[in-house]
Amino acid sequence: MFTEQDLLQLQRRGSDPATVEQQIRNFEQGFPFLPLVRPATAGDGLRRLSDGETQAYAQAYRERLGSLEVLKFVPASGAASRMFQALFACLNSFDGSEAAKAAVLADKHLSAFFSRIRDFAFFEDLQAACAPDPLDALLEAQEYGIILRKLLTEDGLGYGSLPKGLLQFHRYPEGPRTPAAEHLVEGAAYAAPAGGTAQLHLTVSPEHREKFAAHLGAILPAYEAQLGVRFEVSYSEQKPSTDTIAVDGDNQPFRNEDGSLLFRPAGHGALLDNLDDLSADVIFIKNIDNVVPDRLKAETIRFKQALAGLLLETQTQIFGLLDRLDQDADALAEAEALLEGPLCVTPPDGYAGWSAPERLAYVQAKLSRPLRVCGMVKNEGEPGGGPFWARNSDGTLSLQIAESAQVDKHDPEQQAIAQAATHFNPVDLVCATRDRHGKPFPLMQFRDPQTGFISSKSKDGRELKAQELPGLWNGSMSDWNTVFVEVPVITFNPVKTVNDLLRPEHQ
Repeated sequence: MFTEQDLLQLQRRGSDPATVEQQIRNFEQGFPFLPLVRPATAGDGLRRLSDGETQAYAQAYRERLGSLEVLKFVPASGAASRMFQALFACLNSFDGSEAAKAAVLADKHLSAFFSRIRDFAFFEDLQAACAPDPLDALLEAQEYGIILRKLLTEDGLGYGSLPKGLLQFHRYPEGPRTPAAEHLVEGAAYAAPAGGTAQLHLTVSPEHREKFAAHLGAILPAYEAQLGVRFEVSYSEQKPSTDTIAVDGDNQPFRNEDGSLLFRPAGHGALLDNLDDLSADVIFIKNIDNVVPDRLKAETIRFKQALAGLLLETQTQIFGLLDRLDQDADALAEAEALLEGPLCVTPPDGYAGWSAPERLAYVQAKLSRPLRVCGMVKNEGEPGGGPFWARNSDGTLSLQIAESAQVDKHDPEQQAIAQAATHFNPVDLVCATRDRHGKPFPLMQFRDPQTGFISSKSKDGRELKAQELPGLWNGSMSDWNTVFVEVPVITFNPVKTVNDLLRPEHQ
């Protein structure tokens, strides 16, 4: 299948030929759907903490924080270009005619953007970029093309080619703040003891790494002085070896004009490699754009601490039972109760007929896994994944975060289960990735390689098929011990379009 030149290309990329061949087989065979059994709902796979429990778990975490190594892991490679799709379309079509101006005003998204442009945190920067033309005069003359060019292109702020993490999101008396800066403030609040060190790790695109380093390097001294903590900021990039090969309509390797193989970034599932390179007692995971101004942070901080407290309590229970199982087989029933109760893992059919040694080995294996506590918000119509009970390939029933692409759209029963979901995945995770001896789990061994995605793309006018690796919080963590917890919707405030910044939560 591969020529000598292909093999040299794979070697230079760090790609394993056997892995690439498996990717091609995935295109040929497709990925199986995740068999959903029922939604995870409050009281049935999803915990709803009382105010007292929330406070107690948060306090327990704070009391242990000084003795823990804590890391805040932020996927930050997302480009802002999708935020500005409507603005780019306007920029490309706007010809300055009266008809074009009328079309802008008639468009709900565009009219809201221009009528409230002074409410954006980047307004002052945009005003400076438009100089010597006064921005107010440009607005009055409806020179929308000039304004958008100054906002989106390198002729001005260049927002259309920047990552989300470096845009001005929120206004403060001392000046606007980026999402990257907001994550510093969050990290100081729940990922470091007073006067201690907050570790922040961002996964970034290679072309943006220097910009992130320059931005955070410039603001760190002021934030350290203001917040009373020291920051350790590290970066990683999506590894070329995690890119997946593209194929044509016949599932043959797609080749560039020079004959080389085409590889494409494999989605956020590729970040499992980045996470696997890191180690800490507690790892918080949250997307770069899910931030709010300081006036709304209290609830986010409280629940982050509570999720971490629940994580540590659950981990203590697991480690204690594993230690007892080493010495006392009579602890098996208690371990089974933990597994089937709080951890929501139901053994395969016929388990009751297994011998005691077989059941012991099963329970020890299931308890000896990475652990995650996942915040879930009530479903208010947002697209994306949610919490479900699902059947796994080994016959067990467990909690899984399922994306819509994993659900068989031709199966009415599966679609009904998906539509009955009461909660949504906001990517609010707290993870423990070390075993009871303090050794990091090999995370690649706890993913399900059969939970990838195939999508249709094009390059140079030619159609191709692309493949994404198992998503970081679904397929890549499918064999983790999982606890779902309801968190308030105020903790979920993503910015998908630029006008989301006009919502009260971002003003």
